Amino acid sequence: MWLFEKKVSQGSAQELKKQETLLTISILALAAVLSFATRLFSVLRFESVIHEFDPYFNYRTTKYLAENGFYAFHNWFDDRAWYPLGRIIGGTIYPGLMVTSVFLFRVGQFLHIDINIRNVCVFLAPLFSSLTTLITYLLTKEIFDKGAGLTAAAFVAIVPGYISRSVAGSYDNEGIAIFCMLLTYYAWIKAVKTGTIKWGTLAALAYFYMVSSWGGYVFLINLIPLHVLTLMITGRFSHRIYVAYSTLYCVGTILSMQISFVGFQPVQSSEHMLALGVFGLCQIHAFVDYLKKKLTSSDFDMLISFSISTIGAILAIGLIFLSLSGKVAPWTGRFYALLDPSYAKNHIPIIASVSEHQPTAWSSFFFDLHVLAMLIPAGLYLCFKDATDAKFFLALYGATAVYFAGVMVRLMLVLAPAACALSGAGLSRLLSRFLTPLPTAQRRSKAVTTSNENRSVVATAFAVLSIAILTTYTMHCTWVTSEAYSSPSIVLSARSHDGSRIIFDDFREAYGWLKYNTPEDARIMSWWDYGYQITAMANRTVLVDNNTWNNTHISRVGQAMASGEEKALEIMRELDVDYVLVIFGGLTGYSSDDINKFLWMVRIGGSTEKGKHIHESNYYSPSGEFRVDKDGATALHNCLMYKMCYYRFGKVHTEGGKPPGWDRVRGAEIGNKDFELDVLEEAYTTEHWLVRIYKVKDLPNRGSL
Repeated sequence: MWLFEKKVSQGSAQELKKQETLLTISILALAAVLSFATRLFSVLRFESVIHEFDPYFNYRTTKYLAENGFYAFHNWFDDRAWYPLGRIIGGTIYPGLMVTSVFLFRVGQFLHIDINIRNVCVFLAPLFSSLTTLITYLLTKEIFDKGAGLTAAAFVAIVPGYISRSVAGSYDNEGIAIFCMLLTYYAWIKAVKTGTIKWGTLAALAYFYMVSSWGGYVFLINLIPLHVLTLMITGRFSHRIYVAYSTLYCVGTILSMQISFVGFQPVQSSEHMLALGVFGLCQIHAFVDYLKKKLTSSDFDMLISFSISTIGAILAIGLIFLSLSGKVAPWTGRFYALLDPSYAKNHIPIIASVSEHQPTAWSSFFFDLHVLAMLIPAGLYLCFKDATDAKFFLALYGATAVYFAGVMVRLMLVLAPAACALSGAGLSRLLSRFLTPLPTAQRRSKAVTTSNENRSVVATAFAVLSIAILTTYTMHCTWVTSEAYSSPSIVLSARSHDGSRIIFDDFREAYGWLKYNTPEDARIMSWWDYGYQITAMANRTVLVDNNTWNNTHISRVGQAMASGEEKALEIMRELDVDYVLVIFGGLTGYSSDDINKFLWMVRIGGSTEKGKHIHESNYYSPSGEFRVDKDGATALHNCLMYKMCYYRFGKVHTEGGKPPGWDRVRGAEIGNKDFELDVLEEAYTTEHWLVRIYKVKDLPNRGSL
């Protein structure tokens, strides 16, 4: 905004304000359009397809909501999932994503816009990314100034950490949840500044939208109480904070309990106790302030001493009683995993098996944030240099987000907006410091002429350096978006020797075969990663899927995969399995196949009582390595997963100069080649062998025994 300071003498303040507003709107519009456009690489490269795994469940439920209405959707019992248990959809999901999509779909119908519900789902995340750009501007502007807001908006428009979950086709809860989170933060900052019930209520409504959209709302409902607690400790608590938080907590908690999946968790689970405790502290703090005005100093000190000891003891005893009686639920495994990164690996392998739950490598911070990782400290410095209630909040947001993003790579998504806001403030202040011209009186003074010339040289050098860094940031973001985050997992691509792109469409080929070549009531066993896709695209019943709510059921599938054929058949008969689907990348070099995931099947399979006979050590070679070649473990060579992946593979040539049966992912010749399947028969193998489907053989007639 320094350009307008230079023109104050050339026009009226009103005209200057109009020009500044037009420039601000233009920059914001450009950032919003850029945010939407950068997320369309996948649509340009492929057709409009849904990405990944969870989005297929979201799309399926959205389609059901659009066709049958909310009442049927809320009471929908899905018998295609978790056979033979099924799943009650309305009580086990966050419906905000689906309701938002159907609302936009209905608006389009009302305006006579001919659009398919699938296309609404495909383009929803890019649309909300544009809204996120605007709300980032408003939030950063409210905390710092307009220049910081514009810079932050430009950053968040293309930051890879956010693009990873908001490209076209990435129809997941996070696609709208980040906007909801920042909207809640903006309303909270306004409530803190004004101390009005109106803004507190608006913050509660935004929080309700967040709760309805994503389970990550727990981060939000702990960050805001932490902010209030910090203001108490630093002596900045005031009537404004009391009104803002009391309104947000009361209204927000009541609204959040209307989500069936949440229910009474806000007043029963440990993850919400900080919010409840801070609400109680707010009431005590306000009451103490009232008594302090009414009592003498000696009476007040006596009352406070008695109250602290008595009330403190009562609260401690009450909390212990509620915890022991089960009225306050303990922390969940995912929450423990955030506090202790080794907890999931040691106690809950199903959580640790998910790649996005792994700790973040240092390189990922640069990959997803680039120059922002170096500008964050500058923004944190500004938060404490001229401290305000709002700046304290952003500092807490940034610090906690950095920690959680380091613990779990998935939460880089939560860090990205904070990094953009802090970096935007830091860069904006630096630009203002170096590029703002000196006042006219100082420029005319001979005493500062030489200094002014030196300042111009430094300013020019800094401007060139800033342009170079921002250009590099833009190029990096574009490259990451194009190469890393715009290739859907359902359609794979690779480069040939001549540089041309090769498309592997084996997944949809396999799901299409299941849909048209198997009975409608066929039950498919696969690892849980592919459950949502099989149900959505093949319309067949699966034993487990990506909801991962029943560890025992998933463990049973893992036991079947890790056992020999005879034991596996026993488990498959118990589960009424008709077909088994596995993913194999040994021919094409696809590394995310079931052999590379196999050890997690072993760990999860052996984590329950029925899987006590499965020991991970049995699947390692004598030297302690996981090998598929002739030096591999006998238990591995004879297990069902190994045989399904490598059946007939021992006769296939995959690379020139390599023997038959050369696994391109493991870089080894398989050790068990000449075997036949006793309990399964090959039903279908896709063109590139990425998906292999087997049919469970029927029981032999008694007369033939």
